[in-house]
Amino acid sequence: MRLRYIASSFVLPLLLSACGDSFTPVDVYMAQTPECKDWQDGSRFELPRGISVSTTPPVTLPDGGAEFTFVYLVPRGERALFLTRDFNVTQPKGPVLAKAKLVTFYQRTTNSAPEIVEAIPKVPDMLIAGATGAETIWRVRLRVTEKLPERFDVVPPAFEIALNKYPMRTFTYRYFPERKAYGLCR
Repeated sequence: MRLRYIASSFVLPLLLSACGDSFTPVDVYMAQTPECKDWQDGSRFELPRGISVSTTPPVTLPDGGAEFTFVYLVPRGERALFLTRDFNVTQPKGPVLAKAKLVTFYQRTTNSAPEIVEAIPKVPDMLIAGATGAETIWRVRLRVTEKLPERFDVVPPAFEIALNKYPMRTFTYRYFPERKAYGLCR
């Protein structure tokens, strides 16, 4: 009986310390300088439980709009609930200019062929990892047809992960005249 008491006094604190994630988001706002003058080839934002979102520079459209791609990685056994379904284009740290429209949203596990994907007609309620691979790739392609300003932000929806709400990175973009294209900037 005494041994059980001693064991439980050590095990309980260990179990309680394993509950909950201690997570501090890094660089929630991507731009580090007011000029945001440096081109960046990509940006990855880490969330708790191995979940992440990344993006690369958008495809600049002839009419002044752009197509954006965001890639979410969700490890096996994990899930993330979208708090909204809006991917907003905003003025830098300002009001919404446009809501990006969904072009495609699909998923596949990391061990399946890239040609084998499951297309989804709308932004889902939650991203759930498949059981057949170590991670599930969720890829969303969005389009903004309105002419975009010289500099703007794209704010993907925030997540609820394991009953905790987490902010999402605000990805910062600007027009780079020398490249004749919009790009991520820091």
